[in-house]
Amino acid sequence: MEKIKLLRPHHWVKNLFLFVPLFFSGDIFNLPKLMELTIGFFAFSLVASCIYVLNDLKDIEADRMHPKKCKRPLASGAVSKPTAYILLAVCFITGAGLAAYLHPKFLFITGVYFCLNLSYSLGLKHVSILDVIIVAIGFVLRVKAGGAIASVHISIWLTIMVFLLALFMAVAKRRDDVKLKMDTGKDVRKASANYNMDFLNVVLALISAITIVAYLMYTVSPHSIEHYGTHRLYHTCLFVIGGIFRYLQITYVENNSGSPTHILYKDRFLQLTIVGWVLSFYFIIYFNEFEYFIASLF
Repeated sequence: MEKIKLLRPHHWVKNLFLFVPLFFSGDIFNLPKLMELTIGFFAFSLVASCIYVLNDLKDIEADRMHPKKCKRPLASGAVSKPTAYILLAVCFITGAGLAAYLHPKFLFITGVYFCLNLSYSLGLKHVSILDVIIVAIGFVLRVKAGGAIASVHISIWLTIMVFLLALFMAVAKRRDDVKLKMDTGKDVRKASANYNMDFLNVVLALISAITIVAYLMYTVSPHSIEHYGTHRLYHTCLFVIGGIFRYLQITYVENNSGSPTHILYKDRFLQLTIVGWVLSFYFIIYFNEFEYFIASLF
């Protein structure tokens, strides 16, 4: 069980972003593509797990000082270093092999993701501002990887929105690191030394505002209206705004933005906003009758 925890399978939920391009293309029920994306999901997840294992190997001592990370398999001593290196090699070979089987472009993007995050683990994560940008780029690469498998063109709007949303969550996580430093007096992350609460609060407010405005512009843009055949995309803004406000509430009021993955698993309000957003887009994309139903209501 501890060996499985080392791979952090609960973080694999991030790789569901691979399915985003197929969903927005209106072809989510294409079973051959869906099966290929499922294989791609596991391939990408295994490669991502390599980075998690490598990161834990490198940060054993620092993790032992962290109130939560000290419970990780390597930091707690539940898994030995030799075992971790074997798991790392198996995950890399399996993940890369599956990626090569699926599509050369997918293999290339997965390789870029691996190299970028390897650089992140080996030192770039200690460079403030660059650290959160790299995290955000990682999510964009996930979407690009899904587009490569499904042969779907990734729009500029989708790239921008994914980047902004990931950047927003990454900055919120850094704020939690700074708060932990203020509470314990210890730097749990070197990059935190170049951050403070005032700076991160301003950046969070700025990114959240830009994200909402960018999404509103996306829903009313001529390209989006033409692509989806409706001008009522702006109704989905309700869920986006609600989700961002809830995350800000978790960050500022509850001071609990340490792990976006854990928040997603536990917070019912965020779960409902995501489900509502997905369902609203599902009806818009996959049911032409939805347009007439909305028209009759408004």
